Amino acid sequence: MSLHAFFHLLRVRHYVKNLFVFLPLFFGLGITNIILVEQTIIAFFSFCLVASSVYIMNDLIDIENDRLHDRKKHRPLAANLISKKTAITTFAILLFSSLSLALSLSLYITLLIAIYFIINIAYSSVLKKIPILDVSIIASGFVIRLLVGSAASGVPLSMWIVLMVFLLSLFLGFAERREDVSIFLRDGSKMRTVVDGYNLEFLNAAMVIMASVVTVSYILYTVSSEVVARTNGDYLYLTTIFVLLGILRYLQLSFVHNDHSSPVDILLRDRFLQMTIAAWVVMYWVILYV
Repeated sequence: MSLHAFFHLLRVRHYVKNLFVFLPLFFGLGITNIILVEQTIIAFFSFCLVASSVYIMNDLIDIENDRLHDRKKHRPLAANLISKKTAITTFAILLFSSLSLALSLSLYITLLIAIYFIINIAYSSVLKKIPILDVSIIASGFVIRLLVGSAASGVPLSMWIVLMVFLLSLFLGFAERREDVSIFLRDGSKMRTVVDGYNLEFLNAAMVIMASVVTVSYILYTVSSEVVARTNGDYLYLTTIFVLLGILRYLQLSFVHNDHSSPVDILLRDRFLQMTIAAWVVMYWVILYV
């Protein structure tokens, strides 16, 4: 077993999703508090471990379907690079380690991690076959990341942050389903049974609607009297430009360039998106922290 195959099994590249755990700390002006940062880092690693355990379980369940997928057929289990026995052992170690780390923080965080695991196992087994609900389950996972980050840092969540993250996750989830439908239309390969519940017209409309609502929610967040009073961020609304640029770039990649890669792969590859996110972070930091 190669180290590359092992990291691929764990989906280390997808750990970028777990950075959402840090959002409450960042938005709540707690990023300079070393103790809170340390607790959030522990929560981050706990989430990374449980997420990897979920990925392994999902690969075990979907191994035959993955072998028919243009991209997923290269996954370690589907490609026979790692044995099922090794995968199951790794799964158990990761899950135990994740819950142990979470328990070192609080029982509440442990419960959230356990709920995330249970929801995702239910998703892998049954819920992923139900159109719209499948994407909603994925989006709920990002909200749980927020809740874990909030509990670890002690920073309360704004309702706007929760709404934005859920809607943005729906946007990205519909983008992934668009990839599956595009593959089906191109070569007739049905990667998921849920594909029957979608078509490009619906998914294009859903992505545009989610993009619009995310933008409006972000604007309402930046001008919210509660947020402005708590952060003294009178100019937060200026960061909206980078949110718009990022969303428009993603839509361009999907609709114009027909890039059907996963959101994580697009983020790790596209320089425009990377620069847009970096600019947003810098401007947000300057407005609130400098």
